Amino acid sequence: MRDPTGFLATEYRSLVDSATDWKLRVLSGPSAPWCTVDGKKVLMFCSNNYLGLSNHPRLKEAALEAIRTHGVGSGSVRPIAGNMDLHVELERRLAAFKRAEASLVYQSGFATNAGLIPQLVGEGDLIVSDELNHGSIIDGTRLSRADRTVYRHTDVADLERVLSAAEERTPAPRRILVITDGVFSMDGDIAPLDRIADAAGRHGAMVYVDDAHGEGVLGPGGRGIVAHFGLSRDQVHVEMGTFSKAFGVVGGHVSGSRALIDFAYNKSRTWLLSGSHPPPVAAACLAAVDLLETEGKHVERLWELTHRFKKEMRALGFDLGASETPITPVMVGDSHRAKALSDRLFDLGLFALPIVYPMVAKEKARLRTIMNAALTDDDVTFAVSAFAKAGRELRLI
Repeated sequence: MRDPTGFLATEYRSLVDSATDWKLRVLSGPSAPWCTVDGKKVLMFCSNNYLGLSNHPRLKEAALEAIRTHGVGSGSVRPIAGNMDLHVELERRLAAFKRAEASLVYQSGFATNAGLIPQLVGEGDLIVSDELNHGSIIDGTRLSRADRTVYRHTDVADLERVLSAAEERTPAPRRILVITDGVFSMDGDIAPLDRIADAAGRHGAMVYVDDAHGEGVLGPGGRGIVAHFGLSRDQVHVEMGTFSKAFGVVGGHVSGSRALIDFAYNKSRTWLLSGSHPPPVAAACLAAVDLLETEGKHVERLWELTHRFKKEMRALGFDLGASETPITPVMVGDSHRAKALSDRLFDLGLFALPIVYPMVAKEKARLRTIMNAALTDDDVTFAVSAFAKAGRELRLI
C-alpha cells in the first residue's frame, strides 16, 4: 500500500540538496550580545532584539511582579474572561506612545495581519500590496475575498498606475486597501510612506502599514514610521506592529482611530479566539513601552553602531544591498555560499544566519545581520574582523 506521507521526506531532501532548508540552532539562556548557541559562546548578530530589551532588568522585574500579583495565565480569551487590567493599561500606554486614539494588542504580529486584513476588505474590494511585503500580509490578503494586485517594490509611480487602473474598472472596487511594510525585513530599506499616503489619498484608498521593524528604530523616540514621516492618522489608517522585536517581548498590535480598534476586536477571529497574553508578558510589554518613553539612549546607540558597521563593511567590499536601517543584509547570491559563510562565521564566534529561498529570490541569498544597541564597540570590531576573515577565505571580498 502506498504511503500517503511519502512526499514529506522527499520534499525535505530536495530542500537540503538545494541548501534552502533550515537547521535549527539552540539558544541556551537569554538573548544577549554574547550568548550560548549549540553549546558554543558566540556574538549574537541576527536577532530582532534591536534595543537589547529582552533581557533588561526592568522588563524582567515587571514580569516577575505580574506573576506574583496576577499568576502565569489569564485563563481565557479576552472577550470572555481573559481581559486583565494589565492588557487594558498596556493598550492605553501604547496608544499614548504611538500618538493614536487607541491601540489593540494581538497574540502575535502574524495574527494581527492574518486576522485584521480579511475583515477590512472582502468581495468587491481591492488590496494593493508592495511586491516584497511580509508573508503574514500575503497570507492575510489570501484569506480575504478581495481582489488583489501588487505594485513594484517601493515604486510610488507604479502604485499610482495601479490605483488609476482600479478606478477605471467596471464596477469600480467598493474599497481599496494599500498595504506596505514600513521597514522591509529582508533588505532593510524603508517604504516611502509619505508619498504612498499621498497617492492613496488622491484615490480614496485606506493605508495599512506593517511597522514591525520600524518601532523602536525609526521616528522620534523610536515611535515608528508614521512618526518618522510626520504623518497623521487621516493619512495612515492602520499602523500595525509587534512587541517581539525592538520591544523585546512578544505580541502584535494595531494603532489608529477609536473606530478602527472597536471594529478590530469585534471582527478579528485571531484576536477573538486566541488566549490572551499571560500576565508576565503583558507586564513586560508595558515596561518596554515605558522604557522607550523615558530612555532615548537605546535608540541613539542603535543608530550609532549601525552607521559604523555599515561603513566598515562597505570599506571591506561587502555588498549591503539597499539597506537604510539596522537590518544589514550581506549579499552573497548563491544559497550554498551563504550557508558556508554563516558556518565559517559561527566557527569564528559570530552567529549570523543565512536567508535563502523562498524568503528571498533564489539568486539573492544573504546573511541578514541586525544591529543591537546592547553591543559594545569591541563587539562590533570583533564582528567586522570575523566577516573580513571569512569573506576573504570564501573569496567574497
